[in-house]
Amino acid sequence: MKNKLSPLIVIIAVGLVFVIILSNNIFKTLEPGEKGVIFRKFTTGLDKNEVLNAGFHIIAPWNSLYVYDVREQKVEEEMEVLDKNGLSVRVEISVRFNPIYDRIGWLHEKFGTDYITRLVAPEVRSSVRSVMGRYSAEEIYATKRQEVEGKIISETKAILGSDVNNIDMRALLIRSIILPEKIKMAIEEKLQQEQEALAYQFRLEREKSEAERKRIAAEGEARANQIINSSLTPALLKMRGIEATIELSKSENSKTIIIGGNGDGLPLILGNQ
Repeated sequence: MKNKLSPLIVIIAVGLVFVIILSNNIFKTLEPGEKGVIFRKFTTGLDKNEVLNAGFHIIAPWNSLYVYDVREQKVEEEMEVLDKNGLSVRVEISVRFNPIYDRIGWLHEKFGTDYITRLVAPEVRSSVRSVMGRYSAEEIYATKRQEVEGKIISETKAILGSDVNNIDMRALLIRSIILPEKIKMAIEEKLQQEQEALAYQFRLEREKSEAERKRIAAEGEARANQIINSSLTPALLKMRGIEATIELSKSENSKTIIIGGNGDGLPLILGNQ
């Protein structure tokens, strides 16, 4: 009985030793924030459709597992670009991104695990140069900075997120724009002069509006006086005078009223009270 079991025990022992030796190649654990793709050497090659998620996995020892960190990552670039007039501008860019989760196989096939150096950084630099090359230094530095940044973001995102590149760009920020000191001072002086000119124009417009308002008010007042004067006929004045006289005669103060005493026929009121 012992002789019959010995070969089996030997086979099992050899198998266990073999498993222990190859355990690092057979048993794989992906940490949170990691995903993997398998290269099946003797069968289908790179399996682009099956993406392994975080957790414990068993793979054949002759296959290879490629692990990708899919958490958001950041790249910072400092570079010199030329504006549309050929002036050198130094810019600092920050980009946040991660691989598109279910497209890691395609990303690995074309760029490999070194995709940041081979894909992300070069495409960011290319987009920055392309967009800034359409603007002047003044526009990049001051007057159209948000527009420039917006176009860099949209163009970079479209390129990295294509089916060829498979990168999800989360954000891009122009951290700083550095110009030669003389150019910077000239731009800032020009902008200051433009602001002063705008302020002066605003004051002129305000004074012009105030003058127009006064003119309209004066014309309105003159028109009102004209209407009033045209309505004050002698008959109306006499009637108003008589009405006022009647009201005064009702007061308790002593007075003398002479009818027709004036040349205009209105009553005369005499009294010292």
